[in-house]
Amino acid sequence: MGLITQLLTLPAAPVRGAAWVLDQVVAAAEEEYYDPAPVLRELRELEQALVDGRIDADEFDRREDELLDQLEWLEAHRP
Repeated sequence: MGLITQLLTLPAAPVRGAAWVLDQVVAAAEEEYYDPAPVLRELRELEQALVDGRIDADEFDRREDELLDQLEWLEAHRP
């Protein structure tokens, strides 16, 4: 029965293969979109900019709040 089923569904194989590839692309895109690593890197760079004197405390606080909000959103919506 397995051979007959495979032969009968053979014309649908490209569709199943394309659907699998599409699923893999979507999964990879979601993984990258919800990855907190870039936000954490920006937080480290922001702190270094404050330490180096490239930005003042007000700018640091404003941008830090934005990044922490973004990080919180990512954690809440990560699949």
